[in-house]
Amino acid sequence: MKDPVTKPKYAKLPEQPETKVIYGEAVTKPPITSDADIMWLNTAEASACSAEEVAGRLRVDPRLGLSWQEATYRRQLAGYNEFSVKEDEPPWKKYLEQFQNPLILLLLASALVSVCMRQFDDAISITVAIVIVVTVAFVQEYRSEQSLAELTKLVPPQAHCIREGSPDSFMARELVPGDVVRLSVGDRVPADLRLFEAVDLCIDESSFTGETEPADKNVAPVSNPNGTHTEYTNIAFMGTLVRCGFGKGVVINTGVNSEFGSVFKMMLEEEAPKTPLQKSMDSLGTQLSMISFAIIGMIMLIGWLQGKQLLEMFTIGVSLAVAAIPEGLPIVVTVTLALGVMRMAKRNAIVKKLPTVETLGCVNVICSDKTGTITKNEMTAADVRTSELYQADITGTGYNDIGEVILRKFDSADKTRESIYQVFEAGVVCNNARLQDGELKGQPTEGALLCAAMKHGMFNPGDRYIRLQEYPFSSEHKIMAVKCIQKYDKSKQEIFFVKGAVERVLAKCTKYSQNGVAQPMTQNRVQEYMQDASSSAREGLRVVAMARGDSLQDLMYLGCVGIRDPPRATVQDNILTLLQSGVQVKMVTGDSRDTAVSIAHQVSIEANPSQVVSGEQLDAFGEAELDAAVQHATVFYRVSPKNKLTIVKSLQRTGHIVGMTGDGVNDGVALKKADIGIAMGQNGTDVCKEAADMILTDDDFGTIIAAIEEGKSIFYNIRNFVRFQLSTSIAALSLIALATLMSIPNPLNAMQILWINIIMDGPPAQSLGVEPVENDVVRQKPRNTKEPMITRKLVGNVFLSASIIIAGTLWVFQKEMSSAGITARDTTMTFTCFVFFDMWNALSCRSQTKSVFTIGLFSNRMFLGAVTLSVVGQLLVVYFPPLQRIFQTEALTMWDMIFLTTLTSSVWVISEIKKLIERVMEQRGKQGKRSPLEYV
Repeated sequence: MKDPVTKPKYAKLPEQPETKVIYGEAVTKPPITSDADIMWLNTAEASACSAEEVAGRLRVDPRLGLSWQEATYRRQLAGYNEFSVKEDEPPWKKYLEQFQNPLILLLLASALVSVCMRQFDDAISITVAIVIVVTVAFVQEYRSEQSLAELTKLVPPQAHCIREGSPDSFMARELVPGDVVRLSVGDRVPADLRLFEAVDLCIDESSFTGETEPADKNVAPVSNPNGTHTEYTNIAFMGTLVRCGFGKGVVINTGVNSEFGSVFKMMLEEEAPKTPLQKSMDSLGTQLSMISFAIIGMIMLIGWLQGKQLLEMFTIGVSLAVAAIPEGLPIVVTVTLALGVMRMAKRNAIVKKLPTVETLGCVNVICSDKTGTITKNEMTAADVRTSELYQADITGTGYNDIGEVILRKFDSADKTRESIYQVFEAGVVCNNARLQDGELKGQPTEGALLCAAMKHGMFNPGDRYIRLQEYPFSSEHKIMAVKCIQKYDKSKQEIFFVKGAVERVLAKCTKYSQNGVAQPMTQNRVQEYMQDASSSAREGLRVVAMARGDSLQDLMYLGCVGIRDPPRATVQDNILTLLQSGVQVKMVTGDSRDTAVSIAHQVSIEANPSQVVSGEQLDAFGEAELDAAVQHATVFYRVSPKNKLTIVKSLQRTGHIVGMTGDGVNDGVALKKADIGIAMGQNGTDVCKEAADMILTDDDFGTIIAAIEEGKSIFYNIRNFVRFQLSTSIAALSLIALATLMSIPNPLNAMQILWINIIMDGPPAQSLGVEPVENDVVRQKPRNTKEPMITRKLVGNVFLSASIIIAGTLWVFQKEMSSAGITARDTTMTFTCFVFFDMWNALSCRSQTKSVFTIGLFSNRMFLGAVTLSVVGQLLVVYFPPLQRIFQTEALTMWDMIFLTTLTSSVWVISEIKKLIERVMEQRGKQGKRSPLEYV
């Protein structure tokens, strides 16, 4: 709620009394005499005051409106009716900000050191990697920064206003507080208005409040509002849409001072948090830096103890540290994320920022908007109950005739269908909606009645009648009635058709229909009908009763129709899948408690009384109480945009990774603040799409499941790459370091080390980043974001693989080396041994827990192709004469190759045995049995 004290009062405007003749009556407009003559009003104040008091405080006569001079002066004080988006930083500055990533800074330092040491090939490869990664990240971020700009589209280009007593239309941005605005069907409300005239006025506020049904508006003051927008029945909010009727109102707030402006300001203040992957990569950069300095320090210390020159040992240490840094990691991460984004696009999810796609793998709470996300945001007739207490279910969804009426409780099928016909006939004749080219024109409730009649085989029952008069629906009377005559009835007998709230319709009924025959209404019968309607209401249905008669005070009750905004077809299964995988699902809606709880039960969300919290309660809680309530609650109802933001912040404060879904403007702030905002693409507003990180083009909640699969797989693939590259790096470095420190000949020459480095960062390594999604990945628990990229288990696997590679390679080198010195065969055997170890190690790195045969030996075709090319390349290095001269190798025998293949496969065999033992231990742990190792 805005604080009126913070707003300036209007300054004095010299003006003479002005007289206008309006509708034959002379109207004199009083002059402004002091600064206090015009006061700012917030929504609560304007709603609580009468229309005359609001006009008086704003110093405007509703019949005259403002003068053009006065409007110009007020605009100088209040500003234009628009949202001013602050200018973005220049592109070059945003590009440079990408270099602040710790891993990028570490790679830059590595490139600089490589140049200083004249290792230009390393410097070039590192620089190219940096440029690729930074450019891709910049392009993705630059294209997605449009969320605040989209809010300006809420202000319609034209407004219909009264200035100086004359109707006029001009740009809505010119409106100022005190202007008098006219509203009619189809208009988008141009500013916050206090209504002083409302005739059958209904405004669609679903994108703002979350309410499915259009809000009925009136002009009466609202006493003691509870602070929710739905309570302000005399206020028309900027950006909402007039569904029916017409009205007039005085502008009370414009631009950023409007209620939508508060959403804008919150979005301006909130920054999107870093994704878990970005945090992991930052942590990895820090860890690698520490490892690099540790290597340098260890090499210098050992060299100093051996009596070697410190400068020499420093040079060796820096060279090894630079080589240890996986410059291919940023590229693999970027490529893996980009491929994940492309796969997600094929599965109807558009991801706007690369790191976002991995975030869903960490999400452990999804806060889902109800209207338009869990439900379809369209009213559908679900059942019909006749005056004979017959019942039938109505199938199908959407504004069409696809579906049928299935009898459920009846005596005679023919009589029941005739009774249902009478109910639908009243609902269709007393109706202003129409279906045109598959689109509904009119109110959703009336559209649902039209579709229900069509499913019963009734396509134009209203054509039999001529409408003489309409008594429009009002929030006070809660009924609509039409007076008609039959087209071919010579007697011209008038017939009234009525629909509305059950209790209001029954109050006008003196009889009820019993198989077409009128029977006197009794109190017991009224109670039966009320109980019948209540059973529908408890299922979350909106009940509309029908009647007909010769006068409005002598009606015959026909029955009622239960209408709901149905859940999407697959939502229940998707929510169950999420719950089974350890992801909490919380429903957040602006609807009433009963509706929210009913829908929650339908989609398998627990909604015990202690788990249901209102927006009003959230406002009253202290921080500790709030955090406890938000964690425990599963359903939030009557919430405002501020409440949604509060829920997200509370969950993040208590250590959760939050996914937020939504489709309306009221969801925009929470979507931006959440760790991942998910917008509906078909029915979502532009604001929520731009504020979100991911857009579901099919509005299918199930697409989130697919995104979670991709997110988890991407992180696992990146971790697999890190394991492979670190184990290879450590093995290569250890060979060189051991040879240097032990004063023995280097087992590999410079060109061979370069070739190993290419393999280490090249296709075999990068193909690990595109490992297909595992079938059971969605059932695994969300990743713990506090866990670093390099875990204790990963380090154990890295050192195990590196130890095997080092031991095997040194054994081959020692075995081949003769007393005569190093020969070409010695280095060729050692070189080939290391490369083959690398290929088998890559195979074992495809999964941290599963056997290669379980995930499929041929499931990753890119990996098979990369390994095949690497092996062919190694064979060319060994057997192709020109390459033999470059790499100083010689041809090996077939038995040599068989020997090396058998030896090097040990790194894969040992890894597979280790995975098997871990799986058995995990399985026994789940069964509550002791592991065999516990007996040792």
